[in-house]
Amino acid sequence: MQNLFCTRGKNNYDVSMSHYRRAKFCGGYYFFTIVCYKMRKIFSDVLARKCLRNAFEKVRSKRHFETIAFCLLPEHLHCIWKLPENDGDFSIRWSLIKRDFTINYLKEGGKDSAQSNSRLKHRHRGIWQKRFWEHQIRDERDLQSHIDYIHYNPVKHGLVGEVVNWPWSTYHKYIESGYYGKIDLEKMRECVNSIFVNE
Repeated sequence: MQNLFCTRGKNNYDVSMSHYRRAKFCGGYYFFTIVCYKMRKIFSDVLARKCLRNAFEKVRSKRHFETIAFCLLPEHLHCIWKLPENDGDFSIRWSLIKRDFTINYLKEGGKDSAQSNSRLKHRHRGIWQKRFWEHQIRDERDLQSHIDYIHYNPVKHGLVGEVVNWPWSTYHKYIESGYYGKIDLEKMRECVNSIFVNE
């Protein structure tokens, strides 16, 4: 099983781009931003990280996807998935991940936020924003830009001064694999600033 939140050690990530193909509506590569309800810093908590990891593993075992890049921040996460051929249903995967996380996080003592009557009426818990940001990766350049964006995000948000200092990211796997080589942070920053992401 992939351990999304322990980023040192055995490389469990598909970081080779040699078999990259253009994204299609079924299969292909997708970038996501998933945000906690009211930007609550849920993922600062060890329990929340454990429950999220378990939810990922459970859903992936039933509805396969490959995690190409990932970064977990206190109140949101970014990732790129590669979906199987003839399967473009990322929405059901996120719905199942959110549901499994919410059930187990609350069962193990996690707390949800107070919320509006409208959300209560629709049986939403105060854990996740209802929707998420999705972008279909167009080509290899677009893929590289979004990988850089994901790995640079903790610096962008002022959480660390250097990318290497953020532990909850696939950046460390990319370094271990030799994918990045010597990092030009200024170049990465320029690339990141050129991407519009709704966060």
